[in-house]
Order: sequence, then C-alpha cells, then structure tokens
Amino acid sequence: MKAAETAQADVDGARSLAWRGGFGRLWSAAVLSSFGDSLRKAALPLLAASLTDDPLLIASVTACGYLPWLVFGLLGGAVADRVDQRRAMWRVDVARGVLVGVFALAVALGHASIGLLIALALVLTTFQTLFDNAATALLPALVDRSALGSANARLLTGQQLVGGLLAAPVVPFLIAAGPGLPYAVDAVTYLVAAALVASLRTPAPAHPPRPAGATLRSDIAHGLRALAGDRVLRGLCAATAVGNVGIGALLATLVVLVTDWLHAGSGGYAAAMTAYAAGSLVGGALAGRLARRLGRVRGVLAAGTAQIAALVAMGTVRDITALTASMALFGAMGMVWNVSTHTLMQERVPVAVLGRISAAFRTLALAGAPLGAMLGGAVAALRGPSAPMLLAAALFALSVAVLTPVLKSADSGQTAQTAR
Repeated sequence: MKAAETAQADVDGARSLAWRGGFGRLWSAAVLSSFGDSLRKAALPLLAASLTDDPLLIASVTACGYLPWLVFGLLGGAVADRVDQRRAMWRVDVARGVLVGVFALAVALGHASIGLLIALALVLTTFQTLFDNAATALLPALVDRSALGSANARLLTGQQLVGGLLAAPVVPFLIAAGPGLPYAVDAVTYLVAAALVASLRTPAPAHPPRPAGATLRSDIAHGLRALAGDRVLRGLCAATAVGNVGIGALLATLVVLVTDWLHAGSGGYAAAMTAYAAGSLVGGALAGRLARRLGRVRGVLAAGTAQIAALVAMGTVRDITALTASMALFGAMGMVWNVSTHTLMQERVPVAVLGRISAAFRTLALAGAPLGAMLGGAVAALRGPSAPMLLAAALFALSVAVLTPVLKSADSGQTAQTAR
C-alpha cells in the first residue's frame, strides 16, 4: 500500500471505527483478558520463588510460556481457519477461566508446586495459540478494511495500558489479601471476556469449500508457502525474528544491567519497565501518523532505526535516567512496529487463510526470543552486563537491513497470492 493510500485509509478508518458493537466488545474482551494475564504473569514468578530457590526451576516457568508457540503455533493457525473464530475464542476463554480458577483454589489451599506452575504455563499458552490466531483472523470481519490500522493501534495500546501500567501495582495488594487471589481475578476476567466474545452478532466469516483430502498438515504447509510467497510479509517475518533475538537478550539481562552496572536496584528496574510501558502507549498514538507520512513498511524501518539508537544508549551511557528514556523510546517504536505488522498482514492476506499465515508468522518470529535470552546471558557473562544491549543493537541493525529491500514491493501494492 502506498503512503498516500495508507493516509486515506487511516483517515477513513478513524471515521468508520465505531466503539459500539463488535469492535467495542472485542476490544473490551482483549483488554480485560490482558489485565488478568498480567496479574497472573506478575504473580507467578513470586509464587515460584516462594516454592524453590533454584534459579533454573524458576526460569523454567517463564520458558514454558514460550514453548507451546514453537510446538503448536502452526497447528493453532490451521485450526483457526477451519472453525468459527468467535466460537473458538469464547470456548478457549471458558476453558482457561476454569483452569485458572482451579489453580487459584490449589494455591489458596497450599497445594501449589513448581510442577503445577509449569503445567499451567504449558496448557494456557497452548490454548493461546488458537485464541490469538483466531482473533487476528476475526478482526477484519468486525471493522472496515480502512479501519484496520486504527483498530490494531487501539487494541494493542489498550492491552499495554492495563497490562503494563495497571496490573503490576495491584499484585502485591491481591497477594496480601490471599495468595490465590491474583489467579481468581484472572479466572473471572477470562469468563467475562468469553461472554463478551460470545455476544458478538457479526456473522461468522465464510469458509470456502476445502479441497478433497485437505488435512491440517497440508493447511500448515500452505500457510508457510503463502508467507514465503509474499515478499513484504516474508521480509517482515525475517526482520521480526532477528529483532526478537535482540529483544530476548535485552529482557533476559536487563535486570543485571540495572542492578549490577547501574547500581539502581529494584526501584531502577521498576522505573525502566514502567518507562517501557508508557512509551508503548505513546507509540500506539504515533503508529497511524507515521503510516500516513511514510507508509507502513517505512514506518517499521523508522521504528527499527530508532530502536537501534535506544539500544546503543542503553549499552554505553551509564545513567539510570538515560536508561529509562531509552526504554521509553524502545517501547514506543516497538508498538509502532507491532501495529504496522499486524495491519499489513490483515491488509495483504485473504481472510480465509489469515489464521494459518498469522500462525506461521508468529511461530517463526517468536522462535528467536528464547535463543536471544540464552545468547544474552552468555554475552553478559563473557563481556559484562552492558554487552547484550550492544548485541541487540547489532541485531536490530540487521533487521533493518533485511527489511530495506522489500520497500519496492510494499509501495507497489502487491497482494499475497494465497487463495487456493
């Protein structure tokens, strides 16, 4: 899509995106679920640390939150294209609500264990592979094509607001009232979100007749081929995968950078994460403006370039104020990247195959994060706490280099040839 077309689309989208009706309910469900998820994710490491002092076991709880995407992500996308996405989403949320509710009861009764925490992380993320891909495929059925950019910005910004700024401060108060309370609240948010999605009145997206003998394996293969066949999405996926290696290195070692290199303690770490969340909110507001001025792919390139500068500052300027400012910039540009990527995928891919292509994109892009975490830890041990930030900067520079050649294809308005 050309910059001028993007500008008109976003202007039209701002007018046509209505909060009442389907999008408002989907937004409310997504934001409410994000609040509950953030409560659980903030409380789980504290619970794990109370059960064991083995760092490897504690880290395994977080690692298991990534593993199902690598194992089941492609399958979740293929299933999302075969079913009524609304029904799949609300049923998944009901299942997650019941599961987390039972876990909350186990914690309250003193029956929690590291094994139970790991099992919970694995099962919840497995469900998430279907839910997230179904949600991506459902959005174009709820809003006009011209409103997709605005819709994605509002969804991601709302989730960041409640997840990054509102949920974490509430966790200590909930735990003080009862160790199982954060998980009980999470369970309630799942059930309310399920009711909101189930109440959507938008007709279920039509699925074209499937070829004789079509299997989930063939659907997955088709999604991978279709992603590889679209030069813009292929370049975005490769760039995101490389960038996620850098983000993995950053997240795995940020606490060491703050406490050991800057000597800023836990307060400094909290300030850095808060700055990141606040920057993300600003980025949600900027995404549409950058798209209007530059086009979506150029907006991603501009965001990646700014993130390189932020990472270099993190790795060279030994000052907590500079770190928080850099984290705010990094978060803002990360949101611009994410909004533009989501919107480009929904604009370029036919709805009938959007689930499996988004699954292929997510799975391949996410694969770099755990690798980056391991690499960042090794680099920090060998070269010091600031070295992973410079490694991440180099990886983001590679991301920008990977994405640069696809500009011509993006500007030409080429669409993915993915229909069977």
